[in-house]
Amino acid sequence: MRGNLFAVAVDLVILTVRADRLAALLVRRGIPPFQGELALPGGFVLPHEDLLDSARRELAEETGLSLGDHHLEQLASFAAPDRDPRGRVLSVGHLALVPDLPDPEAGSDAAASAWHEVAAIGALAFDHGRILGEGIERARAKLEYTTLAATFCPPRFTVAQLRRVYEAVWGTALDPRNFQRKVTSTPGFLIPTKEMTSSGRGRPAQLFERGPATGLHPPMLRDPA
Repeated sequence: MRGNLFAVAVDLVILTVRADRLAALLVRRGIPPFQGELALPGGFVLPHEDLLDSARRELAEETGLSLGDHHLEQLASFAAPDRDPRGRVLSVGHLALVPDLPDPEAGSDAAASAWHEVAAIGALAFDHGRILGEGIERARAKLEYTTLAATFCPPRFTVAQLRRVYEAVWGTALDPRNFQRKVTSTPGFLIPTKEMTSSGRGRPAQLFERGPATGLHPPMLRDPA
């Protein structure tokens, strides 16, 4: 892509919680530009595709992973004139919040792909550091006003598992009793099952499923400190 040609691309911020740490899916580029550097999964939109189709295709091609029915949304558009040395490229960032997916497998123009703890991620290719930062902040804000935190959990989970999601995404510790009171008193957030945890130390804990509610009223705001 050279000269005055204009292209549209998609870049994906895929976030999960692994070992109680917020992690993002990154690829190591196998071709120029930025060959050998870490980047978000993504690529150019094909003529017959809409943006979501492109996002899902690029994820499968570069990492071997599929989002299935997991949450995927448009994040923002990024169109700085110098963001891509190949020419003028407008990229539409996408955000996905997923439970712990398998380890990815590199493919297409990616030399490698892996989950990376967000706190340890350094510089990224293109303007992907900015895109990743906006995706993380969007995820943090969504946990204040929506029930999407449960997206990071398995189909059945404990309140403690859900709390650890909030702690990982927000990067702060939460009071267990206050958290349990808030989430269990929000209509439609959690649906108790008849099952209890049967492994581990301590008393068995109630297992829940994600309820039909999509918003939190009142919101569960982060500590401003």
